[in-house]
Order: sequence, then structure tokens, then C-alpha cells
Amino acid sequence: MVDLEEEDLAREVSPFRRFGRDEWAALRADTPMTLTEADLDEVRSLNDKIDLTEVEMIYLPLSRLLNLYVQASQKLFGASNVFLHRSELKVPYIIGVAGSVAGGKSTTARILRRLLSRWPSTPKVDLVTTDGFLMPNATLEREGLMTRKGFPESYDLPKILRFMSDIKSGERDVELPLYSHLSYDVLKEKTQVIDQPDILIVEGINVLQTGRPPRDGRGIPNVSDFFDFSIFIDADVADLKTWYIERFFSLRNGAFQDPKSYFHRYASISDREALETASRIWTSINLVNLRENILPTRPRADLVLRKGADHKVRSVFLRKL
Repeated sequence: MVDLEEEDLAREVSPFRRFGRDEWAALRADTPMTLTEADLDEVRSLNDKIDLTEVEMIYLPLSRLLNLYVQASQKLFGASNVFLHRSELKVPYIIGVAGSVAGGKSTTARILRRLLSRWPSTPKVDLVTTDGFLMPNATLEREGLMTRKGFPESYDLPKILRFMSDIKSGERDVELPLYSHLSYDVLKEKTQVIDQPDILIVEGINVLQTGRPPRDGRGIPNVSDFFDFSIFIDADVADLKTWYIERFFSLRNGAFQDPKSYFHRYASISDREALETASRIWTSINLVNLRENILPTRPRADLVLRKGADHKVRSVFLRKL
């Protein structure tokens, strides 16, 4: 049975066609399974319950769809070169993955990278997250933005736009900052280098964000303007809160135990304190960001994966062309 929120989603400004789980799975056709249990163990995020059945039913059809879109894009690029009498290298096909904290964006992005890179044509597929484009903690503290970390204003927008422009222009060896979830800060000495991939996956909570229309007509581009296809990972707000709290407990018993962790102060708190802390952080920061900045971008996605309480995708919404 389709809930009211799913019906609302199907009627959003950009109309979508809804596919039930089994209906979507049938679109896999003859796409081969190229992932193993070992692959899933490597790409699965903390507390993510994804299994190979989920990959077969949801991600293989999506991989097939993306393969068709990339091929079509390459043909269009070739036609443009013929018209312009040029023999330029093809530019990367860029896929954006957006959604709430704890919704499963990272796992989705990593699974897609593995699947797409194992097509018969063996394309070069790279993955970046927008965490590296957050402003350093020192800057956020100076600007009074530490409690707004992850909100649109906490990112170095000019830097990410330069990166996206260089990638889409086919530049070689484009660098981007790396982020440490251990220190909860941008790394000063380390960078990631992206060198002319066939496909680039860009993952981040606010990658579909748009700015306010300019009064003088001199608007700057949005990150999403560089995307060829975008995916939004969706779930009920109550489920997202539950997943966030579960992840907080797992981190308390794991990564937070490291004395170098920014959140080491939470390593020895009681279960009651952990629940209160996680709930407070969710309500005062992540829920606000979700409602003000993330959910409003959902209609801009080309495809929405709607998850149930068990983390499994129960509906797929594909934008009508």
C-alpha cells in the first residue's frame, strides 16, 4: 500500500513515475551480478543492512539505466564534435547522490561505483564526497558556524564550483580536499586527485541545493548544474532519526573510543546519556537541516529511492522525461 507521503512525492513539481519494488527489479533484464559478499562488506556503511538481494532488485536495474544514459550522452557528445569539426576528449558523466544524514547515501554511492566500473566497457569511475569542501573547523568557529556544520553556508562554495567546472571541462589531475571523520575536520596536508574519469559520482547531503535568484541577473551556478543525473535517498523522518541514534551508539562503542576522535568525550557516557545526546543533536541540527535544506531539494532529483524502516528500498520514483 502506498502511503500519503509517497503519493505526495509522485505529485511533486517535477512529476515522477512510481515503481514498486518488484516492478523495478524486473527492469534488471539480463544485467549480470558483479558484486560479491566481500564487496558489500567493504562498501557497507555502519549499521547499513543492505544485502545482495537488495543489490539485485534495486541497484542492478539502476546500473542498467545509468549505463543506457551514459551511452546516450556519449553519442550526443560525439554528434556535437562532428558538428563542430572537433575531436575533443569526452567529458565525465557526473552523478549526484543526495539525502539526509544516516539515510545511506555513502553506501549507495559506493555500490554504484563498483557496479558501474564493472560494465563490459570497464569505464573509469571515481567517487568524491562534499565533506572535503566543508570550511575548516577554525573558520567555522570564527564565523560562529560550528553548530551549522553540514548546512549550505558551512561549505566553501567557490572551491567546490571550481572543482566541478574543472572536472566538467575535462581537466587533468584535479585536486580536492580530504576530510577526516576521526578529527571531524578538513585535512591540511592530504588531497584526492581526480584524473579524467568516464563517470564521477558526487555524494553529499546538500548537492542538490540551489541559491536564491539574484536581483541583478548575475547568478552563480549551483553544484547540481554540473550533474547529468541525480539520485535522492529518501526515508520517513522517524526512521532517519532511529538510524541516526543507532549509528551514534555504534560509534560510541567504536570510533569514539579512539583518543584522537573529536567525539572521544562521548565514548564513556551511559546508554541514557547517549540516547539523550544523539536525540538532541538530531533534533537541533540534523532535523533542522533536513527540513530547511535537504528535503526541499528532493523534487530536483532524477530518481528517488524511498526506503522503509528496514532500510530496504520499497519504491523507486523516476522523473518523467
